[in-house]
Order: sequence, then C-alpha cells, then structure tokens
Amino acid sequence: MTNDKKMHPEQKRIFQSMTPEQKLKVALQLYYSARELKAAGLRSQNPGWTEERIQGKVREIFLYAGS
Repeated sequence: MTNDKKMHPEQKRIFQSMTPEQKLKVALQLYYSARELKAAGLRSQNPGWTEERIQGKVREIFLYAGS
C-alpha cells in the first residue's frame, strides 16, 4: 500500500498544494517538535539529569535513530 492510499483526501490535497518551501518548513517543525518531546520525556524519566546531559542524549537518540 502506498502512502497516498493511507492519507486522508483532504490531507493529500493540502500537501499537494504546498510549495517545496512550505513542505520543508513543516518537516523542520515536526523534527524539532519531536526533539522537544523526547527531551521532555527524558527530563520526566530522569529528574536528576542536567540539561546538558538531556540534550546530549537527545542528540545521540536522533543521530542513531532508524527509519
């Protein structure tokens, strides 16, 4: 099954109407939101960690993440 068959028709229409620049902006927003959520989760699970350690772990996780 291709991705467009999984996508809601309205969502597909919106993405098709976006410029490449708009798509890049949305992708970057999603990426940085995911990093912020991961950092928040690490803070919650590891209250004794410094912010430097949190950010280092986030970098490590995203560096070695698979798709």
